[in-house]
Amino acid sequence: MQAAAPAIRQAVLADAVGIFELIRSQPAALIPRSLNDIVENVDRFVVAVRGRQVVGCAAWHMLPEVGAPDRATVEIRSVAVRSGLRGTGLGTALVRAVLKRIRPLGASQALVLTFAPDFFSRLGFREVPKTQVMHKIYTGCVNCTKHADPFNCPEIAMVLGLPR
Repeated sequence: MQAAAPAIRQAVLADAVGIFELIRSQPAALIPRSLNDIVENVDRFVVAVRGRQVVGCAAWHMLPEVGAPDRATVEIRSVAVRSGLRGTGLGTALVRAVLKRIRPLGASQALVLTFAPDFFSRLGFREVPKTQVMHKIYTGCVNCTKHADPFNCPEIAMVLGLPR
């Protein structure tokens, strides 16, 4: 008998440790997040759960555009799927759940910095030079614990327009 497909839902505080452990299990692909950061931002996470176990997650973060609040960008971050479930469509479902959640906010675009550009291009994202996402560079990348220079970071910047 095959296990039931994971359910995707809004994260709750009880999911924080599971999210933390899932992100921490993928250090080559994800920027680490503290448990405190996850708790503070749990309302910006969606999770995939099987039983009580978090088997996938994705989050979002607002990046304001100075002087033009209606042109804000939403960064999709911390997209993770437990290794045994990759390739099942769960990552796609998580990203779509985040997009569904953020569209009503009226942001102009979604942004990802990723090592998996093929995955995101299948979802409609297109690659852009990092110079086009300087707000992300100044608000996040400057504090990166993995790379000293954001422009030498091997992650690919990709955006998806969010028409109103």
